[in-house]
Amino acid sequence: MIHENLIEFKSASMSYQDKKSGNEIVLANVDFTVARGELIYLIGKIGSGKSTLLKSIYGESSIVGGTAVAAGYDLCRLKRKDIPYLRRRLGIVFQDYQLLRDRTVYENLRFVLKATQWKNNIDINQRINKILEITDLSHKAYKMPHQLSGGEQQRLTIGRALLNSPAVIVADEPTGNLDMHATKAIMDLFMHIKGMGCSIIIATHDISIIEAYPGRTYKFNKGTAEEIDIYAILGLTKPESETKL
Repeated sequence: MIHENLIEFKSASMSYQDKKSGNEIVLANVDFTVARGELIYLIGKIGSGKSTLLKSIYGESSIVGGTAVAAGYDLCRLKRKDIPYLRRRLGIVFQDYQLLRDRTVYENLRFVLKATQWKNNIDINQRINKILEITDLSHKAYKMPHQLSGGEQQRLTIGRALLNSPAVIVADEPTGNLDMHATKAIMDLFMHIKGMGCSIIIATHDISIIEAYPGRTYKFNKGTAEEIDIYAILGLTKPESETKL
């Protein structure tokens, strides 16, 4: 049974200045929780605030009201110098991968470990090999990103997010650019990671994913977010573990 909340927002309001449009995106009075080992979905139209919530979790958008805690950090009092340490407790997965295009799969992972103060080369090599095994990329370790399929690049992005054993992974439209086969592989990987005790938060427009891999769901609309009974809406049976909560 799940008990511990790794993320907890209470009546939280947040803002984010969109660099492209210059518009300020605002969410108000959000109650949002994530417990250890949970799968959480964020759904809603483009611009409804899903990405703003994710950005607030990893310190890129500001909490301007209420309370918000993530991975042990008070986001309302988060100092700029603490953001890198917060992000080491989280894994971040982007739709557009954001890989280092001039480095191999192995070197993409090594770069992150060195940047987060891993020093022992034996430990670094062992950790990279473990991540390559989890993501089924061991045979691609010395390929360049452009030599990988879209699904393989996203698996590498997820592997990068896993390097420092985060408690939570936040993923913004992680299957938005992928076909059905690659999407299934990504979701199966997320389920494997969830089984390891890591919580997964996914912002998505793809309801078929939720049908195949049900989880708690928040709907975003007009600057608000509320939890909905996705099981009733989709005619699914709620897992026994959730009915006991």
